[in-house]
Amino acid sequence: MPKIFQVYTKAMEEGRKHDVTSNDLRILIAKDNGFDLPIDVLLRKDEEMRNNELFNAQFERLCAGEPVEYIIQEATFLQHKIYVDPAVLIPRGETEELVANITEMIPDYYDPRNYLVCADIGTGSGAIALALSSFFPNWILFANDISKPALEVAKKNFETYGSKVETYLGPSLQPYIENKIQLDIIVSNPPYILNHDEVQDSVKNFEPHTALYLDKEASVYEDIFRDYKKVKKESLLMFFEIGYDLEDYLKELMEKYLENYEFEFIKDLNGLTRFLVVNCH
Repeated sequence: MPKIFQVYTKAMEEGRKHDVTSNDLRILIAKDNGFDLPIDVLLRKDEEMRNNELFNAQFERLCAGEPVEYIIQEATFLQHKIYVDPAVLIPRGETEELVANITEMIPDYYDPRNYLVCADIGTGSGAIALALSSFFPNWILFANDISKPALEVAKKNFETYGSKVETYLGPSLQPYIENKIQLDIIVSNPPYILNHDEVQDSVKNFEPHTALYLDKEASVYEDIFRDYKKVKKESLLMFFEIGYDLEDYLKELMEKYLENYEFEFIKDLNGLTRFLVVNCH
């Protein structure tokens, strides 16, 4: 059997022709060898490579542009390793920032130790609700998605971590309206990409388009703003991940539908407007 460093070095040389990154290779080799972290590939490079035939088949998929997370059916989100497949978007760093913003800002509005009722709208893999359930164990958490396959992925991740998140199949706020659920907090990372040309080929070719692209004729943002009073308790705090080019669009929607509200746009670590926080009294 070849050594890990031999497999890694050969794959790096071949992978350069296909824009394969060293990080993706380390993730793949670590998974195939049962290592906890990608850095272990470098620390244990002199060990024999396990599952070399499996790796070769996976490497071909990687060279074809398939995201490594789909190949190994696993993505890391904050402290969680979660199951992913092509039914859901691969969680990204910006969404981790969204959760970080929530944890930092919640004490300005609520006592986070209380039994707050929170809904993750368009949950996808369930990453946001899963993270919130670990940070705020007293919260009553709900998650919904319009896609049944996506919701099955979320359920799988909730079960893996024993998270008590109740799930609903349905769009935007519809499940909560139908079940007469009143909310303190809404969190959503809806489809928000306007310019299809800005999307990388690996995303465009493999990730679900319905979770990527904003259709202004069927906007989750508009659905939530239009119906928020039907689920609002005394006050309602909303956190959104947004596209950098949506400020004017979202201001128009808020002016059209909201009453007695305050809002703030927040930039991500790259300096792009990426989050919207709305407090409705």
